[in-house]
Amino acid sequence: MVLSDRTIKEEIAQGRIVIEPLDPDCIQPASVDVHLDRKLLVFRTWRYPFYVDIKQKLDDLTEMVEIPDDRPFFLNPGEFVLGSTVESLTLPTDLVARLEGKSSLGRIGLLIHSTAGYVDPGWSGHLTQELSNVAKLAVTLYYGMRIGQISFHRLTSPVDRPYGCEGLGSRYQGQTEPTPSRYYRDFETKKERQI
Repeated sequence: MVLSDRTIKEEIAQGRIVIEPLDPDCIQPASVDVHLDRKLLVFRTWRYPFYVDIKQKLDDLTEMVEIPDDRPFFLNPGEFVLGSTVESLTLPTDLVARLEGKSSLGRIGLLIHSTAGYVDPGWSGHLTQELSNVAKLAVTLYYGMRIGQISFHRLTSPVDRPYGCEGLGSRYQGQTEPTPSRYYRDFETKKERQI
């Protein structure tokens, strides 16, 4: 069941959904608008010109840049960067959330996630966005622009193991800025199990 604006407001008032900062004008009929933060992780393709090895830690694959107050960041056709929401989100154990793009931005070719639109129960932190430009022209990104919207869905019961609990292997709990892939940890875990 998708939560309506009325129920979203009730959940926020009870402290079950926490969105900080929250502009009440961003509460839509069945979602809450979120904004693009200043920091972006830009891929350094010259370091890995042919492939990305998912078994390797890739901290040097990206570099952090900041969107200035007075100028946009230009996302060129075919480019992909990681962004983050200005807002921090915390969910209770009986709700999941979906991060989706704004229709007006999709109509100019800006996608805000490849696969990471799902937010688990128990999540707490800023959401990383996978921003890609599928248009033929560059798209401008501005600090603080409305970049997406979050809808909330009630589960049939609270979960037994919320995101971030010990032993679950949650990789991104508490993130505060765009965070690169930590997929390589799957391979480290497999090595530990084999020993």
